[in-house]
Amino acid sequence: MPANQSIPHEKTLDSSLALLNEGYLFITNRCRELDSDLFQTRLLGEKVVCMKGPESAKLFYDPERFQRKGAAPKRIQKTLFGQNAIQTMDGKAHQHRKLLFMSLMNPARVELLKILIRQEWQHKFGAWKQGRVVLFEEAQDVLCRAACAWSGVPLKEEEVRERAKDFGDMVDAFGAVGMRHWNGRRARRRAEAWIREIIGQVREGKLTAEEGTALHAIASHRDLEGNMLDTEMASIELINVLRPIVANATFIAFGALAMHDYPETLLNLRTGDEAYKEQFVQEVRRFYPFGPFLGARVNSDFTWAGHEFEEGDLVLLDLYGTNHDERVWENPNEFKPERFKEWAGSPFDFIPQGGGDAYTGHRCPGEGVTIEALKVTFDLLANEVEYNVPDDQDLSVSLVRMPSLPESGFIIEQVKPRS
Repeated sequence: MPANQSIPHEKTLDSSLALLNEGYLFITNRCRELDSDLFQTRLLGEKVVCMKGPESAKLFYDPERFQRKGAAPKRIQKTLFGQNAIQTMDGKAHQHRKLLFMSLMNPARVELLKILIRQEWQHKFGAWKQGRVVLFEEAQDVLCRAACAWSGVPLKEEEVRERAKDFGDMVDAFGAVGMRHWNGRRARRRAEAWIREIIGQVREGKLTAEEGTALHAIASHRDLEGNMLDTEMASIELINVLRPIVANATFIAFGALAMHDYPETLLNLRTGDEAYKEQFVQEVRRFYPFGPFLGARVNSDFTWAGHEFEEGDLVLLDLYGTNHDERVWENPNEFKPERFKEWAGSPFDFIPQGGGDAYTGHRCPGEGVTIEALKVTFDLLANEVEYNVPDDQDLSVSLVRMPSLPESGFIIEQVKPRS
């Protein structure tokens, strides 16, 4: 776009209903129609600038130009993130809090989580026998058990399904209205009450938190002023460790769908090629719909690509559209793990869990954990068990529903050890 050309403005009073009707493709559709990576519209009555593509992502993650404070609507804070959590912070306070999360992701701790996930899956395989199961729900349970054990959070066996579903409902409330939104709110209230009690027990000496665990680190964390997080905020941030791990159940359902729809990928996973496992995981994260977009607000006035960004403006970055940008990804709507064989991209052209630097910016600190958890899971599903995928289920993936999932949750049956 010429530098002196203003960006297109969508000619509607408000596009909120269109966003609900188009979902993941809302920004991409308009960028294509308007022949621009940027356009201005109105959502819920507010002026919004929408962007897609690597250059837009690079701009979006410039901390001198954008902040997260005030960008996440209260309805998302009250379901997905928690109010005033790390996702809403900026500057030194954000970096200090981010280091807390990154300290939990050291190689030894990640390796422990992989071991726990493997053990939980193997336990599940033995329990399924010949029954029919919904893989998405089973994955939630596996990841919830593993995440709690890894984080030092006590979890009673009879609570596993409830806690796992609550974490899932928080994620499912993103982009939702009506019952799904209120389910997410109730789930967050229950989870925060549960974790608040555990944090309180640790601080009162009634429960021992092992050093190195997320429970210990967050219960004892101090901010830049030397103050401990209040119990409410500590519970929110501990949930921000647990919930994203459980959210990987979505990627697991998508990966199983990929193995079913593209049988050659299953054969390749069975060769034992470690490089291919990572390529497969990355393509699952690129190809299937996970996060649709992210928001930020302009720090101070500036001009970019002919548009005058004004302080306080809300800006949305299209994650799904950037991961399917045909200028970056050849045949982006084809599932091709091999595209990552020679991939040497930037932190801004592949952004399924945000862009930029994980240590200093707003890229998800658990992205590495996601990759390793998925590698373990897909290896087990490909190499340790065999199963049937029944025809009487709906495996369609909606690009309107946010967040999306195979409609049936991916049902499998007749699970048995692989010969």
